[in-house]
Amino acid sequence: MNKQELIERMADKTKLTKKDCGAVLDSLLSTVTEALQEREPVKLSGFGSFEAKRRAARTGRNPQTRETVEIPAQIVPAFKAGKGLKESVAGQREN
Repeated sequence: MNKQELIERMADKTKLTKKDCGAVLDSLLSTVTEALQEREPVKLSGFGSFEAKRRAARTGRNPQTRETVEIPAQIVPAFKAGKGLKESVAGQREN
């Protein structure tokens, strides 16, 4: 599902216009992004939590040349699924 398809489903469920749903989704995404930039976790009960985690510096390897490369430490976004989301997805049967 892409962003436009998500907006269409939101509009169907909420009876809001696609334009309004797009604005709400854009606002949500920018708010979560700003919070993560400030290293503030975002917790959505039953769904999951977003946080900015520090990834330590490490040595990697270029798969084409097999040359070792130093990868610097960096801050990366992380998502951890909440109990409700895990249970709803795990309860589905595989096809």
